Amino acid sequence: MEAPKQLSAESQSIFREGIGLVLSQWSALRMAVENEWGGRDSRSKAEQLGSDIFSWFTQSKEPLYIDDLENMLDEGIESAFNAILDDGSVEEVAEKLMIMHEECLDGNFSSIGSLRETSRKRVAHPHVRQVVNEDEDDDDDSEDDNNDIRDGNRASNDSSEMMIDAPQSVSNMIPTNMPVAEPTPKVEEDGWTVVGRRRNSRGKRN
Repeated sequence: MEAPKQLSAESQSIFREGIGLVLSQWSALRMAVENEWGGRDSRSKAEQLGSDIFSWFTQSKEPLYIDDLENMLDEGIESAFNAILDDGSVEEVAEKLMIMHEECLDGNFSSIGSLRETSRKRVAHPHVRQVVNEDEDDDDDSEDDNNDIRDGNRASNDSSEMMIDAPQSVSNMIPTNMPVAEPTPKVEEDGWTVVGRRRNSRGKRN
């Protein structure tokens, strides 16, 4: 059986960064880390998951299949954070990683560049929220005076910007000791293509 192609040294470094960006933008994992589902070392556990994924891609001697990666993500979330995901986000994240790996093999880092840009915008959100709150206060003052229409317009514009910046979907993080919610439909992101599987259906653990 033919071994998988290997990334160059430069591609490995960029691909590792890409894995970190994908995981940092995974709503379910972010929720687990921020709320310390895995204890005080939740952030370290998330970083370890990223390292395990990188090793799987770079050290495997067998062909890489997306369903194996999905199982790794499922097991990693369950063991590290005592939770299960049933929102379709595992499949989405696995698909992104598989495609990103294929692109890096070809020296194409455009997807990682897009992830960097998204990450920079997310970092700016807390500041934007603060500005919006201040403008809303100014708007309340202007309503009392009824003489500052421009401030009201500016607050309205800022509110519109916040609606655009708000996350489009929130992953469903479920503790293992709670009933599993019905899965929500999977939302495909533009720009990602479908990756084939080794098996006809994903092997779920009982």
